[in-house]
Amino acid sequence: MDEAIIDQAAIAAGARALEAGQLVAFPTETVYGLGADAENPAAVAAIYAAKGRPQDHPVIVHLAPEADIAHWACEIPPQAHALAEAFWPGPLTMILKRAPNIPDAVSGGQDTVGLRCPSHPVAIALLRAFKGGQGGVAAPSANKFGHVSPTLAQHVRDEFGADGSVAMVLDGGAAQVGIESTIVDLSRLASHGPVLLRPGHVSAEAIAAVIDQLPSAPDAAAPRASGTLESHYAPHTPVAMQDTASLAQTLARLHDAGRKVALIHYSDLPPTHAGERLPATPEGFAHALYAALRAMDGKGADLILVEAPPQGGAWLGVNDRLRRAAHGSTGIVHGLLNRDAGV
Repeated sequence: MDEAIIDQAAIAAGARALEAGQLVAFPTETVYGLGADAENPAAVAAIYAAKGRPQDHPVIVHLAPEADIAHWACEIPPQAHALAEAFWPGPLTMILKRAPNIPDAVSGGQDTVGLRCPSHPVAIALLRAFKGGQGGVAAPSANKFGHVSPTLAQHVRDEFGADGSVAMVLDGGAAQVGIESTIVDLSRLASHGPVLLRPGHVSAEAIAAVIDQLPSAPDAAAPRASGTLESHYAPHTPVAMQDTASLAQTLARLHDAGRKVALIHYSDLPPTHAGERLPATPEGFAHALYAALRAMDGKGADLILVEAPPQGGAWLGVNDRLRRAAHGSTGIVHGLLNRDAGV
């Protein structure tokens, strides 16, 4: 979106709403966020109430490009400055030790805080207008807790339009990346090094290229971070993944059993298997995934069946989101095939 076509009146109204303690949904390059003044505990509490979010599940604070990180975090290591220089504005969140002046409402009671600077021009305009560019906007994804994140303004309206909890929704078109930011923990470098808490568009390898250290997998003592519960990003309809080799056969068996299936795939399938075909690249698949899950969720199907993407590499973030979306649906295909067979 060209900065010249940003609705400056809407941006100003959004900044005023945030300063008044209200909730404002706004686009980022990853997904739409549900924003509140990060230094206003009552406003942050309103996010948790609107989403139905557990109080100990932290939110990410979004900053303008010119914001002072030192206002929000203490013990800022050189690696944090290097990563901010390389990836901000962009889809990278850094976990740092929280400054004493920052309320613990944004961190779920932990001594850390998640910070990022989004690259969407509407988000940047809002953050620059809010408190002269030195405020922070706490903003998890703009959806009910655990549900599929929104990538369009209409998705946000679908979630919150009826309850009046959101003062306004800033429309910035479709989110470009489509899945949430990468989260890297830098709060325990001396003891654990960098830790990749949530994969995303910025890969572990890209982070290592900047700080000369590959982030490790999460450990038991890692800080809690947004979107890292086992069940997350889930539509109301059960989700299952199926490898490409057996996908057509599974679809045929489910059809013969009288099951209604909503299909998301990326490879060629016979025309009898209607569904939504996503791009066969990790970037294209990620961009379209959440919109596809939301669309399939409205089909009244017994199951959303997703062709399992390739493993590893640039597909790590997509696979992480799908694994969490399908959590709890283990055995769902077998159950649908055998529900009426006495098995």
